[in-house]
Amino acid sequence: MNNSVLVEICVDSTASALAAERGGAHRVELCGDLLEGGITPSAGLIETVRQKVRLGIHVIIRPRGGDFCYTSDEFESMKRDVLTAKELGADGVVFGILKEDGHVDTARTRSLVELARPLNSTFHRGFDMSVDLNQALEDVIHSGIHRVLTSGGEQNAEDGIATIARLVAAAKNRVAVMVGGGIRETNVRRILAETGAREIHANVSHSVASPMMYRNSKISLGAVKGSEYQRVVVLHDRVRRLLEAASNGAPSLAPSTAG
Repeated sequence: MNNSVLVEICVDSTASALAAERGGAHRVELCGDLLEGGITPSAGLIETVRQKVRLGIHVIIRPRGGDFCYTSDEFESMKRDVLTAKELGADGVVFGILKEDGHVDTARTRSLVELARPLNSTFHRGFDMSVDLNQALEDVIHSGIHRVLTSGGEQNAEDGIATIARLVAAAKNRVAVMVGGGIRETNVRRILAETGAREIHANVSHSVASPMMYRNSKISLGAVKGSEYQRVVVLHDRVRRLLEAASNGAPSLAPSTAG
């Protein structure tokens, strides 16, 4: 296993971004509302995180939860969000767009890649929802994508190891293959060793109770999962343990402020 492993941590708050940095992460994927699976963060959150951390920030561009087939209006919102992230100092953007038939929407993908330049563009795990991963890989490469996030088309990366290894080989360094989906300190060494990947994406968030003392149990204002009186935070020690496991005790890469 190559010890030069880049670790990206998924966060949805300034506190979690700071914890990821403290734990030694090289980059964060900045989202809004991880309980929804991660949507486009607010301009205020992007700006605040940029002011607080030095590590790389890749901003997810996802106007809503659910699938990755977007209306014209949603796509216009995505274009504006790319420009906003760019203006506020993001180092990269993360998105994924599919057509109705499950293939990558190459025209729209290429449009966002060009709009984001010179920032890095990552195609997120919408890739895993495509109808044909081999074709999807070629499509994202031809669209100018710098990086694809994948679990090998499975619910978690450990189950997709064989497919991820094939994708890494097929990519031939034309695009970075970043592994995500159920990455833990207990499985990361095996996943890296057997896939040949050099970048990992992990959600090491932990649910904590809200500090609210008064709680109105009669009303719900739209919590997707669990209680509205909970939130997710990244714990820096979990990030540190993940990095140590990934590097197998070797020196880690310096924090990334670029791609």
